[in-house]
Amino acid sequence: MYFRSIALAKLPQATFSPAGIGRGRRQREFPPGTPHPVDVHVGSRVRLRRTMLGMSQEKLGEAVGLTFQQIQKYERGANRIGCSRIYQFSSILDVPVSFFFQDMPAHALGTAAKAAAKGTTGNAGEGAGDDPLSRQETLELVRAYYRIQDPQVRKRVFDLLLSMANLPVDD
Repeated sequence: MYFRSIALAKLPQATFSPAGIGRGRRQREFPPGTPHPVDVHVGSRVRLRRTMLGMSQEKLGEAVGLTFQQIQKYERGANRIGCSRIYQFSSILDVPVSFFFQDMPAHALGTAAKAAAKGTTGNAGEGAGDDPLSRQETLELVRAYYRIQDPQVRKRVFDLLLSMANLPVDD
């Protein structure tokens, strides 16, 4: 009897959405052809780390089985980087996966994430142009630092920089 009453009950009719809208489809907030800011940010972090290591796009591409043109597209944000590829990049570039999402600018976050991030991070409002890690002098400084062969000398240089910046030096 119970099942018969359910069968006779009026169930809501399914509504169909136009193609491209609804479950399984991503709603675009940006004009077609415009890369999503998260894709641009992740790509710029791949480029940052690759250049910090002095690695060419061709060498990175060979390590993951891609052409340098595909690496260029990833770095520009023109092509989205999948999870498994981000994991590959993190292994090859010797950084945690989270590295690619650090220092995300506020405009790359969704509206809910913006509200949650307000006031919680000091650098959420920084744009890519304000990021000191994207400057050429930073890359050159990091490369020069890692060219210092003697670990004790490298540690002294590090301590010197911390003291010059008025930061605590660990002994």
